[in-house]
Amino acid sequence: MAGFTSVSVPQGSCGYIVDHHQQQVNVCAWQIQLNDEKQEFNKRPTKAGPRSLSHSISQSSTESFTSVGSESSEDDLSPQDKLQSTSKGLSDFCVKNIKQAAFGRKEIEIAQQEMPALMILRKRAGGEKPLAGAKVVGCTHITAQTAVLIETLAALGAQCRWAACNIFSTQNAVAAALAEAEISVFAWKGESEEDFWWCIDRCIDPDNWQPDLILDDGGDLTHLMCKKYPHLFKNIRGIVEESVTGIYRLYQLSKTGKLCVPAMNVNDSVTKQKFDNLYCCKESILDGLKRTTDVMFGGKQVVVCGYGEVSGTKEHNDSFNPIRSRSLSMDGLRVTTLSKVVRQVDIIISCTGNKNVITREHFNRMKNGCIVCNMGHSNTEIDLSSLRTAELKWQRVRPHVDHVIWPEGKRVVLLAEGRLLNLCCSTVPSVVLSVSATTQALALIELYNAPQGRYQKDIYLLPKKMDEYVASLHLPMFEAHLTELTDDQASYLGISKHGPFKPNYYR
Repeated sequence: MAGFTSVSVPQGSCGYIVDHHQQQVNVCAWQIQLNDEKQEFNKRPTKAGPRSLSHSISQSSTESFTSVGSESSEDDLSPQDKLQSTSKGLSDFCVKNIKQAAFGRKEIEIAQQEMPALMILRKRAGGEKPLAGAKVVGCTHITAQTAVLIETLAALGAQCRWAACNIFSTQNAVAAALAEAEISVFAWKGESEEDFWWCIDRCIDPDNWQPDLILDDGGDLTHLMCKKYPHLFKNIRGIVEESVTGIYRLYQLSKTGKLCVPAMNVNDSVTKQKFDNLYCCKESILDGLKRTTDVMFGGKQVVVCGYGEVSGTKEHNDSFNPIRSRSLSMDGLRVTTLSKVVRQVDIIISCTGNKNVITREHFNRMKNGCIVCNMGHSNTEIDLSSLRTAELKWQRVRPHVDHVIWPEGKRVVLLAEGRLLNLCCSTVPSVVLSVSATTQALALIELYNAPQGRYQKDIYLLPKKMDEYVASLHLPMFEAHLTELTDDQASYLGISKHGPFKPNYYR
């Protein structure tokens, strides 16, 4: 199952880690090339272009469009109560303010410069349209980076409808830009739980649309379609899921016999584990903490619940898994339990993919000013319901920062209401998300074009050749050059000189 990696703590800090679930995988770099040269989009790039010096400013802790002008009183209205249309008259969408589209377009253009693989796919497959006629319904974070993915799918021939998988991570200006580009999008930053499910339902559009493919992040879209629209769900060609939580939910559907379509697990692809989880989460968690709390890390004691590709610091770890505990010990980390250290730590981070990892009992024993946040997909990791009681007072001190106040005056700082910290409160590097987005696009292409019978009602891993191809598309921006195996070397290793270079079970 999917994993989580270390969160770096600056020198002078000490930390603890509590492990709940993860796998580790090794790195191997070889030359990558797809055999099927008949399809232009499967060819490797032949020329390394100059590396872009631009960096995306997307996903700032405050909506970036506010820097260009003040918001009107219309923004106080719920998007559901507004009558909006694009410059071309499209009204099948629901965003915060369609007038922000121009600024959102600039954000998308910046992200494109750091997402080379998707741009290569557009150029190479634009003529063939491998998704021609496909109707893709998606539920992911709606940011400048995912907008590049959505517009790539459209460029490859797909019709797309989209909702957000997180109530806080949507970039309003980007959502407006997608709507202006004739993508039916239903999302805005700060949705209520009721809004969240309404947006997904409107995205499905059961009376007018029969989706062919689902792209999900967390499984909420899949869950709603399976439960509320089984007649539509059974006709889906396939599901692509990219999160730990969503994969868990797919396996639960499979065990109960309710998974009636094939599904592709891209969360456990090597490229996702090695790049997105490792580099993206490792850096963005610190950025999120800085933006929301202005905390100084030096001298702080940190506990991280979980260990793998998203979690990990220095000092202590609590693990039910002896293999993970052994890995922790070899990495120089101490293994302990959250209960043993909760009184003395300054920052607690959960990233397990599990539920009720941090409970009311833990909260009661925390020191005054302790910061609590989550880097797992779902807000179920922190038991929030136990904090919404009469004796505890909640005080919003700044966007995404709540003080939970005990009767004696103790305050615990809760970030993003226990939801995904980096996408709610900080930035995500476009170049890293380019890897995950390209993986998702190829998985959708594979499921849509696969001959009947190739995929059954089961959960599959991305074919290793596609995994390696995604990596190869990103090498030119680093001016990386690979050695080509000789026929004799390939024979010695028992592989094709064009790949795949690792077996499907390699992670």
